Amino acid sequence: MPKRSEEMLVDLWMSLLLVWITCVPCVSMTPIIGQSKSTQTGGSAVVASGLGEGQRLLSRAKRGWVWNQMFVLEEFSGPDPILVGRLHTDLDVGGKNIKYVLAGEGAGTIFAINELTGDIHAMKRLDREEKAEYTLTAQVVNADTDEPLEPPSEFIIKVQDINDNPPQFIEGPYRASVPEMSAVGTPVTRVTATDADDPVYGNSAKLVYSILEGQPYFSIDPNSATIKVALHGMDREMREEYLVVIQAKDMGGHMGGLSGTTTVTVTLTDINDNPPKFSKSLYEFVIPEDLPTEKMGGKVKANDRDIGENSKSTYSIVEGDDQGMFEIITDAQTQEGILRLKKPIDYESKRAYTLKVEATNTRFEPGSNGPFKDTATVKIVVEDSDEPPVFSKPTYFLEVNENAPINTVIGTVTARDPDSSGSLVRYFIDRHTDLERQFNINVDDGKITLAKPLDRETDMWHNITVTATEVRNHSQISRAIVAIRVMDINDNAPEFATEYEAFLCENGKPGQVIQTVSAVDKDDPIQGHYFDYRLVPEMLNNPNFTIKNNQDNSISVLAKHDTFRRQKQEMYFLPIIVTDNGNPPMSSTNTLTIRVCGCSKDGIVQSCNVEAYVLPIGLSMGALIAILACIILLLVIVVLFVTLRRHKNEPLIIKDDEDVRENIIRYDDEGGGEEDTEAFDIATLQNPDGINGYLPRKDIKPDLQFMPRAGPTLWAEWCGRG
Repeated sequence: MPKRSEEMLVDLWMSLLLVWITCVPCVSMTPIIGQSKSTQTGGSAVVASGLGEGQRLLSRAKRGWVWNQMFVLEEFSGPDPILVGRLHTDLDVGGKNIKYVLAGEGAGTIFAINELTGDIHAMKRLDREEKAEYTLTAQVVNADTDEPLEPPSEFIIKVQDINDNPPQFIEGPYRASVPEMSAVGTPVTRVTATDADDPVYGNSAKLVYSILEGQPYFSIDPNSATIKVALHGMDREMREEYLVVIQAKDMGGHMGGLSGTTTVTVTLTDINDNPPKFSKSLYEFVIPEDLPTEKMGGKVKANDRDIGENSKSTYSIVEGDDQGMFEIITDAQTQEGILRLKKPIDYESKRAYTLKVEATNTRFEPGSNGPFKDTATVKIVVEDSDEPPVFSKPTYFLEVNENAPINTVIGTVTARDPDSSGSLVRYFIDRHTDLERQFNINVDDGKITLAKPLDRETDMWHNITVTATEVRNHSQISRAIVAIRVMDINDNAPEFATEYEAFLCENGKPGQVIQTVSAVDKDDPIQGHYFDYRLVPEMLNNPNFTIKNNQDNSISVLAKHDTFRRQKQEMYFLPIIVTDNGNPPMSSTNTLTIRVCGCSKDGIVQSCNVEAYVLPIGLSMGALIAILACIILLLVIVVLFVTLRRHKNEPLIIKDDEDVRENIIRYDDEGGGEEDTEAFDIATLQNPDGINGYLPRKDIKPDLQFMPRAGPTLWAEWCGRG
């Protein structure tokens, strides 16, 4: 009761505070000169005193804006705009022509200001959950010129919260689970509700949780909203699912608060608290004696009230199967025990079996006395049936030499009728397994003989199926596999493993290994292969090559000298005899081809053609092209030279600004002073245009009248003519 009185007192104080905040802006916004300050600095109003013209004294006047943070109630829906507050400045005295201007968030739409009085009104209904506060700017300007009289100042209008939003469970409805048989107080889950009201102001967002439905099974912490187990021994096998209704109420759960609800579906999860139980204590089965092994002879089932892994059981035979004739496995889908034959049963030997079968849970809870179990008795009666013949062996392995004569006896198969009547048996070969009819069998005694010669190199193994049929009942048939191995005899000669082609370098050294040669033999002797290599008799004194045994059934071919040349002989043929160690020995002659090649200094083969030898070794294709281009250029020069010689009698005239000519004169007399000077007509040399009127000199040969200005080639030509 004292706690309830304290809460009522708190609610009373909160109501008084709300009324005060609402009413104060309407009645107590009076000017207080010099005691309030703007939220911004810089800039001040200029106030002029009553001095004469030219003697005005400018002084800084302190701004006198008067306000605190303004408040307005949300969701107010009165007939008139609600007064939020009033602005006032020191300049608003006397008959000064000023007006108030409002700017910022919602100015002119949500909030309006009286230009003359500075009263601010809220024009629309406000919602704090949409916007909690508005930032605006106020300024005093000249009413006529709109010239600012003071710098703008910023203030805030806060929307005051009321309890208009109920709690909501955003994540609901919920689903949770808890193990069955959980102790009281075990946490199940935690729910969360949200309230859009202001959590700072009042109790509008203070939530208290309670359970409306779901008792006495569950409880909830009123503050943390944690749902817990409230009842001991809740069994899933009795009831698996519970629906719990949770309420969240604001205002601390007091009267007048708003509330919201959600549902929590709680599922009890299974634990292994129930043992498996056979539906019957005694099972009886009749099994025919000809039932194949691993085939089902019967089913047993142990039921478990648990689910999932806790309901799974394994089955085993614990008594009555000393000879291991039966086995029991678990069907993973149906959880049944499948009884199967592990060995064939015989009516004539034993006609009944009594087994004890046990079902055991695969899982058990920690702290328990081990897994739960149950047992049942299984009686099996063996039923007599007409059985097919039984072979003495399921599989026969026989051997025969290849190339053995026809009708050779390879081996014998035997079968008998296990029934007491003892019917005769006939033998046959399943021709689907002997399509080429290589074998025959005696229908009475089961002797298998050879019908065609065999070659081990073609087929080493032959697998045929032999059937045994009762004479009295042809439907009783048994089958046995007969594997016949063809034994090897030495009937194949060894030969080279591949067609070898060796390469010999001209610059090789004597004793150099040219090629390593190995052989293969299609035969497969028991003691393994051993090959003997030798040259043919006519090549024993071969001056070029010899062979060396590598002691691993291979040989190395060696060169005897280093004077091999492609121009002399490009290719050699070396016949080699290869002999095996069979009885009798088999041999063959194989020829090794050896090519003489040009190699680099490192022994790398570069060319094995005789034609390639005449080319300069080491020249690249680019170098060959350059040489060919030079040859073509020389041919062009020769052609030009010949062409010029054909036109050697034609005079060559060069007209230059400086006409320089040289004459070569041949004479046999000595110099005669002025006579030599008269040999030249200087006027003619200085006037080449007059060449058409030129009269040849008598003392000079006609072809030496003029010497053209030319290069060394024409020089030589003219000199030769002289």
